[in-house]
Amino acid sequence: MQQQVTKPDFSGQDIFVAMDIGNKSWMVSIMVGEIEHRTFSQPPIVEKLVHYLYHNFPGGRYRCVYEAGYQGFWIHDQLRHRGIDCIVVNPADVPTKHKEHTHKTNGVDARKLARSMRSGELDAIYVPSHSALEDRSLVRVRGRFVKKQTRCKNQIKALLTFYGIVAPDEVGRDHWSRRYILWLEEQIAFSRSSGDMALRSLLEELLFLRQTIARVTKEIRSLAETEPYRLDVSYLRTIGGIGVVSAMIFLTELIDIGRFHSLDHLANYCGLVPREHSTGEEQTIAGLTPRRNPMLRVLLVECAWVAVRKDPALLLAFTKLSARMPKNKAIIRIARKLLNRIRFVLKNQQPYETGIVSMAGTA
Repeated sequence: MQQQVTKPDFSGQDIFVAMDIGNKSWMVSIMVGEIEHRTFSQPPIVEKLVHYLYHNFPGGRYRCVYEAGYQGFWIHDQLRHRGIDCIVVNPADVPTKHKEHTHKTNGVDARKLARSMRSGELDAIYVPSHSALEDRSLVRVRGRFVKKQTRCKNQIKALLTFYGIVAPDEVGRDHWSRRYILWLEEQIAFSRSSGDMALRSLLEELLFLRQTIARVTKEIRSLAETEPYRLDVSYLRTIGGIGVVSAMIFLTELIDIGRFHSLDHLANYCGLVPREHSTGEEQTIAGLTPRRNPMLRVLLVECAWVAVRKDPALLLAFTKLSARMPKNKAIIRIARKLLNRIRFVLKNQQPYETGIVSMAGTA
């Protein structure tokens, strides 16, 4: 007797798929309508998840989500390549119940994501192209090496201070110059070989870091002369305080200035907005928001200190602000003005013209 087999058809139905991503496994939670279909663990293989969805929910509209993290965006890209909609969200923006804070597991996190996606409570973050991410990686690697170099210098200074070694005036006035490093290599001698080895090891690390930073910086400068960076770098360099490397940091972190619909939106991304706590008639401003792109906020403040020495209009603004607030707060306002100029030249694709300060004090 022949049996009739009816294949399921999920055409027109949304299949919500949330993933809690790990190195060795993914926790996947699937919801269909108001019903939780299944929460299960699977190997970290995109093709395996795709096969499961096609086999169990043929014809459905698959909507996947996972939290941004160290795994990057390759899962997003592979799912999109297979025609499956996928978004990546900021973990801090996922609505979380109190019991989910106190009882946190991979399964709980996956179910939370699926529930929030079904309710339309999740906002996707911007996912850059693969080529843009590779360029950003080069620039960020330089930043990491610069931090390591600073740490190494501090370790050398701490070692010299510990033994009471003070550099003479002719080499100490220009720290970390070629003359200063030659003095460290040739003029300092400890009573035992162990002390010499300690200093020599730190100096070898410092020289290696300096050479690596020089090579990476050269590569960044070469990248700045290619498309799509060449024109934007030239426009940004017309703003006081911005050089080639800092321009490349801005461009590789922002990627597309058009995704920021206003200056406030851009300033919020960079972390140049205040943190506010308001209740009733009380309003409390508690410094800068902790949410930020850390590289951009630090860079903007550094560039602002340079810009006030080069741009008369910014110098005038900084002088007026410093008269009524501490300088470290005044420079934040200047950094925001600088960010406004960056946004202007990138959106309008034209160089910035430095304002002229009149005798009346207007720019």
